[in-house]
Amino acid sequence: MKFEKALVHGRLIKRYKRFLADVELDSGEIVVAHCTNSGSMKSCLENGAEVYLTPNDDPKRKTRFTWEMIKINGDWVGINTGIPNKLAFEAVENKLIPELSSYTYVKREVKFGDSRFDVYAQNASEKCFIEVKNVTMKEGDFALFPDAVTTRGQKHLKTLMTVKQQGLRAVMLYVVQRSDVSKFGPATEIDPNYATLLKIAREAGVEILPYQATVTPYEITLTKKLPFVL
Repeated sequence: MKFEKALVHGRLIKRYKRFLADVELDSGEIVVAHCTNSGSMKSCLENGAEVYLTPNDDPKRKTRFTWEMIKINGDWVGINTGIPNKLAFEAVENKLIPELSSYTYVKREVKFGDSRFDVYAQNASEKCFIEVKNVTMKEGDFALFPDAVTTRGQKHLKTLMTVKQQGLRAVMLYVVQRSDVSKFGPATEIDPNYATLLKIAREAGVEILPYQATVTPYEITLTKKLPFVL
């Protein structure tokens, strides 16, 4: 996924009220950027760190910029939670994920029951619902999800199990937007209920696909599948 606009470089002053961040641009101007990430952003917040923002000239927007990434320990970490959905859709549509390369029809944002899944794909013999999550938290060599308790995430796992029970394919796709990890697992200490549900979901036939992305100021690309360790 290539960025449509040239990103603007700056340094993080602080993140606050969950959805806002003060950033000092290279010009010295201090701007307020929209932070799409509602989680704690544990292990990817560092005041003074380099960041990149997408400029926005929509007069209806309260903020002129969207925060895209932050440099932590020399590597870019993608913190925009909207990016993984675009990445996943493009990857499935272009058959870039081997496990999901057999589909001839791909659509974003499809309802199932009272839930809405990020990607739906089908071919002549199979229908597949795919939920996508953004992963930024790091602990040692592990990428962990979630970084805050997520009742919404728990609901998605339960609905994926219902999808599977109805004879359809159910996939949980985790997009790890950082390069300094080599394994993926649930953040049991942060949300033990989610971790338990993830184990139950896998046992029920929900497929768990953690994919690592390489993040740069020009594009973000899925690179490789990470081992899933419970």
